[in-house]
Amino acid sequence: AKDYELRQYETAKWVSTVIKGETQKEAMRQGFWKLFHYIQGKNEKEMKIDMTVPVTCLVKSGCTDFKISFFVPFEHQDCPPQPTDSDVFIEERKAAALFVRSFGGFASPEKYAEEADALARTLRNRGQPFHEDFFYTAGYDSPFKLFNRHNEVWYFKK
Repeated sequence: AKDYELRQYETAKWVSTVIKGETQKEAMRQGFWKLFHYIQGKNEKEMKIDMTVPVTCLVKSGCTDFKISFFVPFEHQDCPPQPTDSDVFIEERKAAALFVRSFGGFASPEKYAEEADALARTLRNRGQPFHEDFFYTAGYDSPFKLFNRHNEVWYFKK
């Protein structure tokens, strides 16, 4: 469809942290830095790991806990170094079909929510079953990139 795509993702490992009781913007900031320290060597192997994209944030309806995640690079998928920060963990996300809506610009939590609402409306109108109680935000750009920015919202297909 022109306003969204259906993607199939394979099983993969992500490094994640959950920030509780903050605004989404503050959770993203705190979560990003916890994960950034992990890839800068705050792990059991004291290994620097390349930054990857996207940076995702799990947003659940009516919940103030946000799970922020970095994709573990392909070369570390089999055996990622374990985090030394007790708030950071490696998770394996199962293969899944995702409905994805892309948009540009600087994405605020409000803009992500707006785009997620638009995607949900479109999916409902087209009779596409999806998990409505949560979505992921996905950011692909450094905060220093000013133009041609790429952001996404993801709903899991039922």
